Amino acid sequence: MIVIENVRPSSPARIKRHWVKKTEWVVLLGLMVFIYGSHAPLITLTKVDGHIPFNPSSCVVLIELAKLLISLATLVLTGGTSALHAPPRLFLVAPYAVPAILYALNNNLVVIMQAYMDPSSYQVLSNLKIASTALLYSICLGKRLRPTQWLALGLLMLAGVCHSYSSLDLEVPERAEAGEGPRLHITAWGLFLVLVYCCVSGLAAVYTESVLKSQKLPLSLQNLYLYMFGVAINVLSSFSSVASDKSFLEGYSGVVWAIIAGQAANGLLMSVVLKHGSGITRLFVISCSMLVNALMSWAILGLQLTPFFPLTVTMIGLAAYLYYR
Repeated sequence: MIVIENVRPSSPARIKRHWVKKTEWVVLLGLMVFIYGSHAPLITLTKVDGHIPFNPSSCVVLIELAKLLISLATLVLTGGTSALHAPPRLFLVAPYAVPAILYALNNNLVVIMQAYMDPSSYQVLSNLKIASTALLYSICLGKRLRPTQWLALGLLMLAGVCHSYSSLDLEVPERAEAGEGPRLHITAWGLFLVLVYCCVSGLAAVYTESVLKSQKLPLSLQNLYLYMFGVAINVLSSFSSVASDKSFLEGYSGVVWAIIAGQAANGLLMSVVLKHGSGITRLFVISCSMLVNALMSWAILGLQLTPFFPLTVTMIGLAAYLYYR
């Protein structure tokens, strides 16, 4: 008789660890979806007479600075400061400048594109970044996706287009007859810029994931390097942009500080997802946040949900089922 010792289907401790880990991921992803979805409604709440009362550039700088300081504090609390005793090697730090440059490039592209298309067209076409991210994820990281997973990502992109399209105000008879108001339009140059924007967005996410996973460094130290460049580039960008009529902290309220805290937390949580999960999970988080955005806009701002909303919910749910089953 052959006796195999210490082999059991699953020990209670192992099962407990599995469910604890799963619960942690559910809480983390749920928190990210909530923060992403609440961003636009909170921005709307800050407006005074239809205008944002604060300097957006200073807000971005403070978000990056908050992420940098939290990363440094985490590194100190976890006893990882030994890595800072000697100057870091250039080949370890330099790769973290690339995501900051790519995100800065995309922020400028968003502004430039507005001259070649209307905001509604941008809102719909920007969903193409789901396809560009998936393609780059598959090509650059060598991740082979099943046909059902490609179908799931196609559904996810279609859900984004459906949600964006449902929010367009296509019929304003009085203004249309008078020839007033914004119309849907996009030039060939605008279409090219959208494609560049989507490719850069996908490349930034895939490259960041690759760097975080390839270097065996504590995540807090990697975030420190990443946001060090983020702060530097955004400070330079704020100084090089057209001078604002608002001072650095002018117009700040409790809601603005809540936005800064939320976006800083979201950036750090996204690093966890890219380090231990994947960029595709990031796409599902962003897509689910559209639903939270719509619900919060209905509850807080009194906006009406469109008939497309249940269809969007169904498509995102089906996409998640097909991808992760």
